[in-house]
Amino acid sequence: MQMAQFFRVFVAAGVIGGAFVALAEAKSGWAPDPETGRALLAENCASCHAIDATGTSPIPEAVAFHEISERYPVQALEEALAEGIMVGHDGVPQMPEFRFDAIQIGDIVAYLESIQAE
Repeated sequence: MQMAQFFRVFVAAGVIGGAFVALAEAKSGWAPDPETGRALLAENCASCHAIDATGTSPIPEAVAFHEISERYPVQALEEALAEGIMVGHDGVPQMPEFRFDAIQIGDIVAYLESIQAE
């Protein structure tokens, strides 16, 4: 799949994921909590990725989360998180698969959006 085609699919998946999180919000009266999102990332991702608004990742090839919007629209990650992110990196140990529920995804995305460089 060519990069442009992959990006279109990735963005479309994010739109679907956004609808998924919006539905969870509407049904429960819940609002995303960025601090809970940060705690989830600290528990699951910080051993490889920089999870705060500054800093470098412990594994240089792992994207720093404050730079994620330079590569992908943050909202587009909702579907990937709902489906279970699983990515292999050349020369880097295989990234484990993570699955999050709709509320956790909303919290994670809210946190990621809060730390993106302007």
